[in-house]
Amino acid sequence: MPDSAFDVRSEWVHISYSEASSMREVYGFTGMQGLIHLEGVRFMPADRPSKTLIMYMHPASTLQLLPVPRAMAAAGAHVLCAGSRYARNDTPLILENVIRDYAAYVRHAKEIWGYEKVVVAGWSGGGSLTAFYQAQAEQPSITQTAAGDPIDVSGFIPGDAIIFHAAHLSRAQVLADFIDPSVVHEDNPAIRSSELDLYDPRNPNKPPYSADYIAYFRSSQLARMRRRTVIVKELLHDLRSGRTKEAERGLLLHRTLAEPRFLDGTIDPNDRRIGWSFLGDPEMANSSPAGVARFSTLRAWLSQWSIDDTQAKALNNAPKINVPLLAIENSADDAVPQPHTQLFFEAAGSRDKRIAVIAGANHYYAGQPKELDDVVQLTTGWLRDRALLE
Repeated sequence: MPDSAFDVRSEWVHISYSEASSMREVYGFTGMQGLIHLEGVRFMPADRPSKTLIMYMHPASTLQLLPVPRAMAAAGAHVLCAGSRYARNDTPLILENVIRDYAAYVRHAKEIWGYEKVVVAGWSGGGSLTAFYQAQAEQPSITQTAAGDPIDVSGFIPGDAIIFHAAHLSRAQVLADFIDPSVVHEDNPAIRSSELDLYDPRNPNKPPYSADYIAYFRSSQLARMRRRTVIVKELLHDLRSGRTKEAERGLLLHRTLAEPRFLDGTIDPNDRRIGWSFLGDPEMANSSPAGVARFSTLRAWLSQWSIDDTQAKALNNAPKINVPLLAIENSADDAVPQPHTQLFFEAAGSRDKRIAVIAGANHYYAGQPKELDDVVQLTTGWLRDRALLE
């Protein structure tokens, strides 16, 4: 960071709002007595007031431990890292509920804290979430969740600008790219097709993969996802029959990190490390308990992971966004596929929009002080040019 960096103080943030629910989704206090409780961390440079707040939010992560938010505060910005009701547990996560949480933070920032401007910033999985929120704030259109439950998105306050940073197009698209199509039997992941198993030495297809093999592999991934969606919808229909008081069910999904990009640098090439991923060794991560979409409720599957049902596709929501946009791609990103930032940028309805690439930056800026400084300088300069940072 530059020599003029500010000292940063942090404060725990708690906000709550009323929401009626007939079912408890998460373990703990959240949702008790008709209240949703949200927690976050606000970073502020010491003795430096601001009329603008930069708000980072992710569906399931709390971002205060990432380098960028604190570095932005050290550069003079007021920053909020906002956690949803599903913080650190995306098993029951319903994105339509998360944008209601998002709206509660934005309203609090303007009406309670008194910020005149709120810049909504989406990093990684927060990008498609932020696009979903901003689209519904500018042009509300949904009345139901992906599972058909009623949802109210009226009265959302739009962000005054949006940052799409190292972000993918949707959780569903990520899973479509990551899911292992070699699994033949969902209840026994040991039964697999060697031809579709990227990690099986018997698989005759090796990097660099042929275009025909990639097409076959991608179609097989999509087919597995859709088979799961059929099961989910059948189960949900059965639960809604009213024969029992059962309202939800949790499902386990085996092997969810078989992304050819992580093994083949010729696919959407960038500066990423080949044979590696944001979760470490891809073969090990493929069956790790921390894997993408490993555990999910029925409603969460439809909202987050079903490519045909999710309403949080960034490309669908981008045309509804009209505020200034800064889209940032990390050239060595080992999580987000290289084309996603450019595709979102092109689809965005904003007239004032800029795209930039941070050379050499990995997904987390891990061990990369220069690249971190580069992105902070880029972002603060963009904000100052729009009178969003004093």
